[in-house]
Order: sequence, then structure tokens, then C-alpha cells
Amino acid sequence: MNETKISKLSLAEEVAGRLKDLIGSDRYEVGDKLPTEPELMGQFGVGRSSIREAIRILTNDGFIKVRQGTGTTIVSKTGFGEPLSQRLMRAKFDEVNEVRLAIEEKIVEMAVVRRSEADVAKMKQAILLRRKYAQAQDVAACIQADIDFHIAIAEASANSVMVEIYQTVAMHLKNMFLEKFQSTDVFMETQGMHEQLLKAIADKDLRRSLIVSKNIATHRK
Repeated sequence: MNETKISKLSLAEEVAGRLKDLIGSDRYEVGDKLPTEPELMGQFGVGRSSIREAIRILTNDGFIKVRQGTGTTIVSKTGFGEPLSQRLMRAKFDEVNEVRLAIEEKIVEMAVVRRSEADVAKMKQAILLRRKYAQAQDVAACIQADIDFHIAIAEASANSVMVEIYQTVAMHLKNMFLEKFQSTDVFMETQGMHEQLLKAIADKDLRRSLIVSKNIATHRK
């Protein structure tokens, strides 16, 4: 039987990982300078070679840029390769919600033009469940129905990339909603607007769809 060996992270990789966490936190902003090599050596208790290797890793991953004479500057809080889902896990509720609202406006615009009757039927099913669960004060089910309604609109846009991005954002927003809302009152308040949005999309009324979508966005802020 073959055994797969698991190697431990090198000191440089450990330092690089911890620096990535710090860069992604509120401690640093893009444009800030990292501490000097001697300061980092003291902070992490490692030698100069480990710090230099960690800096090389961060540079290659797109977090920092090293300029001779000016120091090491943070150029990105996420780097080149961090998946969207992972980045959203570190985001605040307001940040994720703002992204969702920005995407939804474009999704609605495309859905009005491209939606099929099957898309409309799927939206109707979700909106009926949204009302049912909101009236029953079933928070988790209501949140899921709300997300399903907006995902159905995204699918009606007939843009697979947009759908995938929206689903990723919605997945994280769902978890945040579950922590934020203890009742379905806010969903009842916006149920009528969501039903108006459904009708406008079904009627292919672009102007009305965008107005209602913006009203929903305003109510969520």
C-alpha cells in the first residue's frame, strides 16, 4: 500500500500565509508599506532568508510590489489567485450586499430581453414560496426562496458567467442573512415589490423592471 507523505509548510510559507491574512484584514490598506526585513524577522521570529522567501511568495501571488529604495508596498488585498468564494468569506455584509445589488441591476436588464416562459414559471414558483414562508415566519425557507427567485432571474439572463458569479455571491449572502434576520418582517415588506418585478419581467417591460429593481435595492440599504 502506497503512502502519501504530507510535508509541513516551510517557515517562509507560514510567514507568507500569516502576512496574507494581515494584508486581507483591516490592519492594512492598498498602498501601505510592509514593515522592514528586520522588523518582520522580529515579528515572526525567523531568519532573513525566510522573510525574503515569504516576500518573494507574496510578490509572485500579486499581493505586494518591492521597489528598490522605497520599500515593500501592498498593491492588492486579495492577490492574483484567491477564489471569489474565499474572498467573500472575509467580506463584510454590506460589501457582499452591494455587490449583489450591482449585479442584480444588470441581470434584470438582460432577463427582460432574454427570458423564456419556463424562466417566468420558475420565478413565479419561487415568489409564491417566498410569500408562503414569509407569512409563516419560516426565516430559513423564506431566505432560500428569495435567493431562488433572484437566481431564476439570473438564469433568465442566459449568461452562464453571470449566473455563476451571482450564485457564489448569493451563497455567502444567505449565510449572512441567516445571522442578520430573526424574523421575516423585512421580506413581507418587500414582497409586493418582488411581485411587481416578476410581472414587469414577464411583460418584458424594461423601464418598469429597472424602476422596481432600484426600489428593492433602495429598501435593502
